[in-house]
Amino acid sequence: MDEVTYSRAGNIAVATVASPPINALTLNVRKGLLDGLEAAATDPDIVALVIIRGGKTFVSGADIRDFGRPYVEPTLYTVIDALAASAKPVIAAIHGNALGGGLELAFSCHWRVAMASAKVGQPEVKLGLMPGGGGTQWWTRLAGPHAALDVCTGGNPVADNQNPSPPDHAGPC
Repeated sequence: MDEVTYSRAGNIAVATVASPPINALTLNVRKGLLDGLEAAATDPDIVALVIIRGGKTFVSGADIRDFGRPYVEPTLYTVIDALAASAKPVIAAIHGNALGGGLELAFSCHWRVAMASAKVGQPEVKLGLMPGGGGTQWWTRLAGPHAALDVCTGGNPVADNQNPSPPDHAGPC
């Protein structure tokens, strides 16, 4: 089974991440995301790419089996850079959890939308690990230094109900 499938809904490309149980950023997921981005970029009929989850959650972080091993391309950094540099808009549709590297993946997209029940965060700090995909910088730019300090040092997931906002707000990301 492909861990990322590419489909079209009219002129919108959809990359669906389905890598149970937590949609970790495995090598195949990273490759699949880049393949989907390339397919969207080279198709003149496509105007945007939406990254969605297959299963119960958005991307919930790095593949723990990669910890302590040499980087293998494409790395999370390569994927993040490619998404951020895309000439066509890339939208992360967050459902469930977007944690650690999964949140950094969403942060690198041009737009993020989230269900009110979604949780986002940098839990790796509870393990003594710094957010490695730019999470500390993205939080500061997108949510302000106060929110960034709390989330990037505490490691607790944030839900929409913890961040009072107008009803049409998609959450803290």
